[in-house]
Amino acid sequence: MTSASSSAVLPAYRVHSSSVHGNGVFAERDIEPGERIIEYAGREISWDEAQRRAEVSGAPHNHTFFFSLANGNVVDGGDHGNEARFINHSCEPNCEAIEEEDGRIFIYALHAIKQDEELNYSYPLIYEGRHTPAIKKAFACRCGAPTCSGTMLAPKPRKRKPRAQPQLPVEPIPGAAAARHPEPVAAH
Repeated sequence: MTSASSSAVLPAYRVHSSSVHGNGVFAERDIEPGERIIEYAGREISWDEAQRRAEVSGAPHNHTFFFSLANGNVVDGGDHGNEARFINHSCEPNCEAIEEEDGRIFIYALHAIKQDEELNYSYPLIYEGRHTPAIKKAFACRCGAPTCSGTMLAPKPRKRKPRAQPQLPVEPIPGAAAARHPEPVAAH
């Protein structure tokens, strides 16, 4: 007869100090590819509320547990959150975060993860201000991956210059007023 303790499934993860940054989440046992590991839990709040909380907390702007949702809201992992908030970023992740249809976020293994390996996923952070040297330093990536980009910041979208619209010569139609082609307007 098996005891309850020997038939219980080991938890997939544990939290402890990380060489990447602060605390990290580590595999407590081998994890299979595609395995759902943990939900990223917390209170769902508006983006405006997230900004207000960041200001009020006085914490460094690069140290939050906010996770953006497709609906424009944010999950605040620091408010009713769990261990998932300690999963660090990597430019070569072994996990991915997936927002499911119900708006809940789960962390899944991208490939087999060995016991004691740190769990990580790529979370390029969107920073709308200028990417100054000080900002880049505040958001430096320390994942140590061979392909590390050096930053956790998402690349800024490139502004496209408006392309000149070809102007075709218009043959006047007898009896019709001359057509005027509008000039392209550059978006600002």
